[in-house]
Amino acid sequence: MKKILLFTFVSLLTICLFGQAKKPTIMVVPSDVWCNNNGYMMTFNNMGTTQKIPNYKEALQSDPDLLLVISTINNMMVDRGFPLKNLESVLKSIEQRAAEDQMTTSKAGAELAESPLDRLKRTAKADIIVQLTWTVNTTGPKKSITFNLQGLDAYTDKQVAGATGTGAPSFSAEVPVLLEEAVISHIDNFNARLQAHFEDLFTNGRETRVDIRIFDNGSGIDLETEYGGYELTEIIDNWMYENTVSGRYNKTDASPNFIFFEQVRIPLYNPKGQPMDTEAFVRELMRFLKAQYNLTSKVMTRGLGNAVLVIGEK
Repeated sequence: MKKILLFTFVSLLTICLFGQAKKPTIMVVPSDVWCNNNGYMMTFNNMGTTQKIPNYKEALQSDPDLLLVISTINNMMVDRGFPLKNLESVLKSIEQRAAEDQMTTSKAGAELAESPLDRLKRTAKADIIVQLTWTVNTTGPKKSITFNLQGLDAYTDKQVAGATGTGAPSFSAEVPVLLEEAVISHIDNFNARLQAHFEDLFTNGRETRVDIRIFDNGSGIDLETEYGGYELTEIIDNWMYENTVSGRYNKTDASPNFIFFEQVRIPLYNPKGQPMDTEAFVRELMRFLKAQYNLTSKVMTRGLGNAVLVIGEK
């Protein structure tokens, strides 16, 4: 009897812990392919290079099916316990901050180096971006939908989950209904992969990139400047080792004026339990250099997954 009670208690505890497991925050967006095929693209100048990105606002305002399709996928994810960021709401938040961002410069006149898509990801602060592509197939009086779901890590843009398929032909002409019928048999496996990726982030840290640069302001300080017998590059290297998860990072290139760190594994949360992003992580390095070596630095972000620390001035 005692064994049965113990087994029951352990089983209930396991179920409770599983139910309380933190899930990744996601945001569902139409894919670049869908936006391009339907004429919802815009161009912008990214530091002298012209780039094309999806125009989500125009797509949401112009295509009556898009909002319903995103809502359908959102509801399926919510039913399975995944917290969501709504694309339309995030876009409105970006518009409210647009005027302020356009006026934001450094004291030397440098503008924020961030693309519109990076700004969307930073504002949403979603762990996973789910890109959705679909096409409607017509065979006589029946219709079906072929879909493609791609789960992308918002920090690295690496695909961490995927699902594709075609629903059974139906007389229903409603795109959201056809999509739900097509996706329903794939969604649980897709979500399991999203969860597995998120659990890996808990264990091994979130992958980001950190760039260290030097302001050319005539101060004479560079990454070879010594403090207490150690060059500044060594000091930063040691700090990265001590503050990344299990000391995991890769120094891909370096000179007296720059260091490029890739595959930098930062904690998912800070000691207070607050979500940690690349900017917050690099600001800790900025404070360390100020407190220990009286070095003034400036942090600039390039989306969620890349931050730049420029040493020498604000």
